[in-house]
Amino acid sequence: MKNCIYSFLLLFVITFVSCDVPSSEIASPDQNIAVKFHLSEKGEFFYTINYKEKNVIDTSYVGFEFTNTAPLHKGFIAQVKKPKEVDEIWEMPWGEQLNVENHYNEVSIALQEKTDLKRKLNIVFRVHNDGVGFRYEFPEQDNLKEVLISEENTEFNLTEDYKTFWIPGDWDIYEHLYSTTKLSEIDTRNYKVNSALAQTNIPENAVNTPVTLVGKNGIHLSFHEAALVDYSGMTLKVDTDKLSFKSSLVGSNNTDYKVKRTLPFKTPWRTIQITDNAPDLIASKLILNLNEPNKLGDVSWFTPMKYTGVWWEMHLGKSSWDYGMEMVDGKWTDTGKSHGKHGATTENVKRFIDFSAKNNIGGVLVEGWNTGWERWIGFDDREGVFDFVTPYPDYNLEEVTAYAKEKGVEIIMHHETSAATETYEKQQDAAYALMQKYGMHAVKSGYVGKILPKGEFHHGQYMVNQYNNAAIKAAKYQVAVNAHEPIKATGLRRTYPNIISREGLRGQEFNAWSPDGGNPPEHLSIVAFTRMLAGPIDFTPGIFNIKFDEYKKDNQVNTTLAHQLALYVVIYSPVQMAADLVEHYEANPKPLEFIKDVGVDWSETKVLNGEVGDYVTIARKERKTNNWFLGSITDENARDLEVDFSFLDDNTTYEAKVYKDGKSAHFNENPLDIEFETLRITKKSKLKVHLAEGGGLAISVKKKWNN
Repeated sequence: MKNCIYSFLLLFVITFVSCDVPSSEIASPDQNIAVKFHLSEKGEFFYTINYKEKNVIDTSYVGFEFTNTAPLHKGFIAQVKKPKEVDEIWEMPWGEQLNVENHYNEVSIALQEKTDLKRKLNIVFRVHNDGVGFRYEFPEQDNLKEVLISEENTEFNLTEDYKTFWIPGDWDIYEHLYSTTKLSEIDTRNYKVNSALAQTNIPENAVNTPVTLVGKNGIHLSFHEAALVDYSGMTLKVDTDKLSFKSSLVGSNNTDYKVKRTLPFKTPWRTIQITDNAPDLIASKLILNLNEPNKLGDVSWFTPMKYTGVWWEMHLGKSSWDYGMEMVDGKWTDTGKSHGKHGATTENVKRFIDFSAKNNIGGVLVEGWNTGWERWIGFDDREGVFDFVTPYPDYNLEEVTAYAKEKGVEIIMHHETSAATETYEKQQDAAYALMQKYGMHAVKSGYVGKILPKGEFHHGQYMVNQYNNAAIKAAKYQVAVNAHEPIKATGLRRTYPNIISREGLRGQEFNAWSPDGGNPPEHLSIVAFTRMLAGPIDFTPGIFNIKFDEYKKDNQVNTTLAHQLALYVVIYSPVQMAADLVEHYEANPKPLEFIKDVGVDWSETKVLNGEVGDYVTIARKERKTNNWFLGSITDENARDLEVDFSFLDDNTTYEAKVYKDGKSAHFNENPLDIEFETLRITKKSKLKVHLAEGGGLAISVKKKWNN
């Protein structure tokens, strides 16, 4: 499917002489985005970005500080290498769409110090129609063999006080509620951190990425990074007076540097998505396109799927992860004191298998199956606690996997590491081999708690390598990875398509036990335009028992039932959980029909409308069936929308099954009020709908008649 065109732009090689303050520029293929780069009189490199002739990034300098050599930020001479244009189409093995256009103009600027060291640094810009990516390349050179980077100083100086959707630049977790403020009002030092978090570290007034900004004239910007490999995650330090961001790398308490690399190497891409509206942010494939092509080849052994599992019941308190074992002579032992609330039993898992097999659901997740849960969190000595191959006495792994295979269902493995990285690293081969033996091709991994070894953080270079290496090793055993408490997604799923999904946000579980009352109705209307720009989200939607008073009276899900259905389309992941209890689905067969029908792997995606933090409507076309599914959600405000079906085929009549908020629906007062309607529609059809407060809309669209 590739059609590659490589052509050179009419831009000559220029040698910069710093005293002349020269400049040059490169534009996007559609000419809407222009990046200009310059040298100051001191030989400092800086860049600016214009969008449709409006300056959106003003004079922004770059540079590095090291602990083993002098800073690298001025005294440069520069040479601009001849630019090139790339226009290609590549195919996603699974994803939001089948074919991805990758069209950009690229230029590389070679910088060299005028000092005796003559250190070299290349900066590569790629300008796409939907944004800009640039990264640093440290080439092989005589006077620099290894760098200990204490800070990367990449500036993003903005030109207005944007409305900004942000979470704090926590070095240890992304599971925070989004704040919506002006850029000048960002204050992470006074951000109220949820007391239930197992780990958190917010060292300065910085934000995590993606961070999305909306301008007065409708321009939308989102800052992030792509291809994060063997480097620290980047937060953005905020200067509220200058209206600017500056890169601030995640560090370690064990070293005086943040990144250690041997030359030659390349940093991750620094990315800025630039669009006229909110829907185009979701449609952007900038982050994916900046990653390298597939290195794994055929990954057809992984099948996108919906799944159920032993999970939500633990968060409700119906069952527990642990069995009730005791440590005797260094081994977990059944001393006859089991508390009887263990969830991952052979009998319980078979119940989920039976339900999944009946309802077009391909997988069952089993959490709490293995020994070690009695001492998994809240202790410093967590190394050696978990065993990733030994089940609890009431869980027969061989019997369960054989039963699942007989029913056409796959067991999804669970590896909670409790952030004890050395234990997990030592056991990975055995754990993945066990999965391969029993035909399991997907694992949900978890990293709850403060990282061991002490002093490291979830988003630093040490852990970036832990996450990436775990996924690369998993591929050798035909295992796909869905990481929780992860490093942020940066598009590596293109290069390693066994990296299928991840958490990296406040998920559904906060609704079950969070002391702040759970996620507000606006949460996912923000997430769709922030966190989801980075990549797939394992949010675990589909809660039907919204209030669950029989388990917890002080918590609830703050959406309507129709909103929960819509999430299967709005929030993208190739693995989508039907997260509620079997009995709650069986009691609600009509809304269950949508979960039974909805796809997870798409050939096309259309973002029909949306505003960041308010609402969004997305339609997706399933690869296998060519059926369309539509989801729309709103925040705490009710609203009336019109769905335009012009994306459908010509000369065709479809059957649309509509799942919508009832007349009295409200996320708090009456969340279960839902109505069902079946319509005949064509591409000329338009449907007016009312979304209740915290409400939603879900539609399945199946081709029925050719006109």
